[in-house]
Amino acid sequence: MSYTLFARALIVAGAMSLGAASAHAEEVAGYVKDLYHGWAHVRYEVDAKEQEKGYQNLKGQADQAVDAHPEDPNVWIWKGVITSTYAGAKGGLKALSLVKEARDCFEKAMALNANAFGGSAYTSLGALYYQVPGWPLSFGDDKEAGKLLRKGLEINPDGIDANFFYGDYLREQGDLKQAKLYLEKALQATPRPDRQVADAGRRGEIQALLKKMK
Repeated sequence: MSYTLFARALIVAGAMSLGAASAHAEEVAGYVKDLYHGWAHVRYEVDAKEQEKGYQNLKGQADQAVDAHPEDPNVWIWKGVITSTYAGAKGGLKALSLVKEARDCFEKAMALNANAFGGSAYTSLGALYYQVPGWPLSFGDDKEAGKLLRKGLEINPDGIDANFFYGDYLREQGDLKQAKLYLEKALQATPRPDRQVADAGRRGEIQALLKKMK
């Protein structure tokens, strides 16, 4: 794991695709929609200095949502996404307990339904594994990350996030040629229903990463 401890904000960021392997947007519960719209707003529309507070507030909403709907894997996924991104905004050693909590959320979602939101728990958990520090500070593990990210791609091969995170993982591993292929494929992904802000933000991140790799 090549990152120093939270040298940049965690990019676990809504690895959700409402495609053939998952529910249509209108079938997603309202409390889940509130979480992913709130996350996209904070991530891509709120000033960086205010994001930590925004994620803190969203995490409170996510905690309430899982308490009310513990059987819904989608709400566990979004609690994991919000918690991990909150950890990135907070940074430092104080964030370690948050990333462990996020890991537990994704594992809970997988236990309920591993294919929920197009296998997004695999992609999000895989992203955590290559971004957080390894032992003894945390659970980071590049080999486990690759395994999880490939499983996410197997379930959702054309998803913007599944391809983005695997491409970024390959870049971190030094395989720039393959990384570019997956990142470019991510840019060609079909827009997701009801996810315009997240899609625009993600494409901006992909384009910035490709530019950096030139």
